[in-house]
Amino acid sequence: MTTTRQHLIDLTFNFMEAFNTNNLDEVMTFFTEDAIYDEFNNKRNKGKEAIRRTLEPQFSGRFGVMQFLDEDLFIDAESGKVMVSWLCKLEVKDQPVSWRGLDLLHFNGDKVVQKLTYAKSKVPLFHDC
Repeated sequence: MTTTRQHLIDLTFNFMEAFNTNNLDEVMTFFTEDAIYDEFNNKRNKGKEAIRRTLEPQFSGRFGVMQFLDEDLFIDAESGKVMVSWLCKLEVKDQPVSWRGLDLLHFNGDKVVQKLTYAKSKVPLFHDC
């Protein structure tokens, strides 16, 4: 299914806004029932129930107020894929901090079928081969 570039921009910014307004119910409306969310730490969550469970600590305020400030956007409208890089502002041990990362979002129509999150870090996350 081909989606227009502007439609993908709108979907991506609405998705990010749901995160920024701390609205987990709204965030969940963007995912398909069998969506996949790969976290920056390589934890894979399959299905809306698993995704909701893994996002609940973030939305319950465990990290203070989190804001994702978009920095750059790359779109492949033909395949329904978006790469959005961002600066995430949050609190750790009651101190304001930030980190940079990006999400690769795979859309099917208006729904996210896959969200892969990557983060800049001092040390790469190694896996067994």
